[in-house]
Amino acid sequence: MHVELRHITKTFGSVRANDALSLEFAEGRIYALLGENGAGKSTLMKILSGYQPPDSGTILIDGQVVTFQTPADALRCGIGMLHQDPLDVPNLTVLDNFMLGRREGLLPKRNAAREALAQQAGRLGFQLDPFRYVDSLTIGERQQLEIVRLLSLGARLLILDEPTTGISAEQKHALFSALKRLAAQEGMTIILVSHKLEDVAALCDEVYVLRGGKLVGHCQMPTPIEALVTLMFGQSLPRPTRSAHALGEEILRAEAVSLTARRLTVRDLSLSVRSGEVIGLAGLDGSGQSDFLRACAGLQALNSGRILLAGMPIHGKRYPELLRLGVAYAPSGRLEEGLVDGLTLTEHFALTAGNGMWINWRGAATLAAEQIARYNIRGAPHSPVQTLSGGNQQRALIALLPKNLRLLLLEDPTRGLDVESTAWVWQQLLARRDQGAAILFTSPDLDEIVTYSDRVLVFCEGKATLVTDLDDPSRNPVERLGELIGGKGFGGKDSWVAWRGGAAPR
Repeated sequence: MHVELRHITKTFGSVRANDALSLEFAEGRIYALLGENGAGKSTLMKILSGYQPPDSGTILIDGQVVTFQTPADALRCGIGMLHQDPLDVPNLTVLDNFMLGRREGLLPKRNAAREALAQQAGRLGFQLDPFRYVDSLTIGERQQLEIVRLLSLGARLLILDEPTTGISAEQKHALFSALKRLAAQEGMTIILVSHKLEDVAALCDEVYVLRGGKLVGHCQMPTPIEALVTLMFGQSLPRPTRSAHALGEEILRAEAVSLTARRLTVRDLSLSVRSGEVIGLAGLDGSGQSDFLRACAGLQALNSGRILLAGMPIHGKRYPELLRLGVAYAPSGRLEEGLVDGLTLTEHFALTAGNGMWINWRGAATLAAEQIARYNIRGAPHSPVQTLSGGNQQRALIALLPKNLRLLLLEDPTRGLDVESTAWVWQQLLARRDQGAAILFTSPDLDEIVTYSDRVLVFCEGKATLVTDLDDPSRNPVERLGELIGGKGFGGKDSWVAWRGGAAPR
């Protein structure tokens, strides 16, 4: 199918998200849609997939004008979209979610649907248990489920919004291989919305670049990544570097911790974290790193062992109490756990003020305006948080963190952020580090982990290995971490592996 967008315009109040945009997408091609956070990418794709109407402009499919009132209208025309936060029903099973949208009357054919699920998942190299509940899946597994569901419903143009977030290198390789096959052999059109320029270089045939709601570039691949960055931001950006800094007293200690993760049990994990230290937690999605992070925030129970904050056990303490002690946790599920769908930015800052029964609305609005300016959030104090782009929701989540912190626990802190925004967020986080806060964070991006970590705790098959020498010139740190994540050299004699289980180093 050939899809054309002509002069699409969309405004939200005083913000013009899309400004007379015209793009074309041919069958059998893979496109990238690039731009900084708030450039209008997600808005344009929501219009194309029927989630919201344009203020003006036209959509044509194979030369015929179409109008979408709902996503179901777009899907019936062969257009489906995978959102950065998958739109699923957490308290239903994988199979139930897969069957959503099917027109099969009151008695759906579950056996046939289960066979179709297995066939579609196998076609893409995914492994999805039909009987698991969606709220037990990782972000990556939920994305896989939604891709499979859209294809089963007849999508011929597939829009993927940050599809490689939270999935392993093996899963990404399988996904990219499947997408290339769908385009080359079945004539599907793929649109990738991503901030990961390496993914764009590996997958895409053509690139459209938006800036400030306008189209500023259209190029064929391969195109140098530096040229794409310049199109996105109007200038080249320096690469971040690791910097030396002093460490203080011990803030966090884990002693022989055992906990049950989504797929396995992590055993005998011990770790000591000092003030001013940044530790990255790496591993395949679902390997236990996020579960350990939540345990440090008092949000997940331990099977055995204990976790101490400045020498004080946190067992039995609720998260609000730990928050008062200087521990803050920022989850990757922004609207599910981190923010409140339906509330404005001002209302979010009022909630974090913690002034008891009485709310200082004027003070909350002033604080919201200050933080919006400081974190470059594209929104206003009265903006409902769900109307912000994914990247701006992430900035808002970081902006809501309390000032005086001893321990900062971050799950994928730059998820969905462009290069410039990622650097900005880490500038703010490292300022907290320089004030004495210890930082533990997870990320599927090994480059990010290597760039900002003093040490890395790698999770693999229920074990945890601490990597201490990230500056060894004889080793490529990203490749080495990738090998450990995959199980190669895990627990063997290796100068990179300084500790596994047992007593925590000081």
